[in-house]
Amino acid sequence: MNLARAKTPQSSLSRAIVQRSRGWTDGPVTRLMSPSDFGEILKPFVFLDLFDYEGLPFRGPLHPHSGIATLTYVAQGAVSYIDPDNVRGTLPTGGIEWMQAGRGMWHGGGLDIAGRTRGFQLWIALPPELELGPTVSIYQPPEAVPEDGPARILLGSYGSASSALASPSPINYLAVRLEAGERWRYEPPTGHTVLWAAIASGVLSAPDELRHGDLAAFEPSSRAVEFEALTDTEFVLGSAAPHEHDLVLGYYSVHTSPDALRDAEAHISSIKKRLVQEGRL
Repeated sequence: MNLARAKTPQSSLSRAIVQRSRGWTDGPVTRLMSPSDFGEILKPFVFLDLFDYEGLPFRGPLHPHSGIATLTYVAQGAVSYIDPDNVRGTLPTGGIEWMQAGRGMWHGGGLDIAGRTRGFQLWIALPPELELGPTVSIYQPPEAVPEDGPARILLGSYGSASSALASPSPINYLAVRLEAGERWRYEPPTGHTVLWAAIASGVLSAPDELRHGDLAAFEPSSRAVEFEALTDTEFVLGSAAPHEHDLVLGYYSVHTSPDALRDAEAHISSIKKRLVQEGRL
């Protein structure tokens, strides 16, 4: 993991980038954020994967989660899914999968079409009142994702647009496309002192230069950020009120206490037994 302090002098009126990374890559997936690095300073955002795969379709295995919500955004291509009720479907370009794991669930997926598939998967830590709650599975086609100017509102609200997804805490998560030379200003809601951006393609100024594959963490503040596209650019941006709880980690889980993790892991094991009996594992 390559963490670096920003070196470009910042205007007193702009929100400074305080850390940045290009993560680590395993095949078609680059992990830009995990709880051992940015996930600790940017929680409730705890994992962020940038995926970029080109090849034949495939189906991944079922796997469990608890204590977190995941949001998968397809920037290009199509992603298949298998939800906890064994419902199967496909997310096309621009679609969203929202999975609030609560006490525990199993799901799976893969890629449906040959060619290139790009996007992001974000993990969000749930607050104590939801980390052992029920599972929520929602799939949004691209036409159901609201827009405000160049921003698509994946979660939360911005400008005149609000996501239909119920956010587990005060969070905004946006996908933004800018043409070369275009400027865009992000004004965070009150209390959103956590802020980051990750670049899917192109080059932009914020005002430090950020390129494809960069993740930038901004200083804790209430100030806005000015983005300028130096080339045609795609990026995602997250802002939130801080998650004031410890991160207690399992292999597929994030909780706020050891007791909550033990409860959820026992529940995940009971679901696994049922899936084996049904021949799904």
